[in-house]
Amino acid sequence: RQRQGQQQQRRRQRQRQRQGQQQQQQQQQQQQRQRQQQQQQQQQQRQQQQQQQQQQQQQQQQQHQQHQQQQQQQQHHHNIS
Repeated sequence: RQRQGQQQQRRRQRQRQRQGQQQQQQQQQQQQRQRQQQQQQQQQQRQQQQQQQQQQQQQQQQQHQQHQQQQQQQQHHHNIS
């Protein structure tokens, strides 16, 4: 009876140790996933900034085109008169 009791205790200890190791591994994986998500967010922010710069450039070009059109219309009026 004493021998059987010792064997059961050892088995329980081994099972507990294995469970503890599995939990630690899962935590590490979650941390790595969180780090990857942070990196992706930073990249998205950079892309948004680039898009804003492009929009500003397009607006400037449109203003230039409007000026050119006005000049052409004025020249036509002079020709007619």
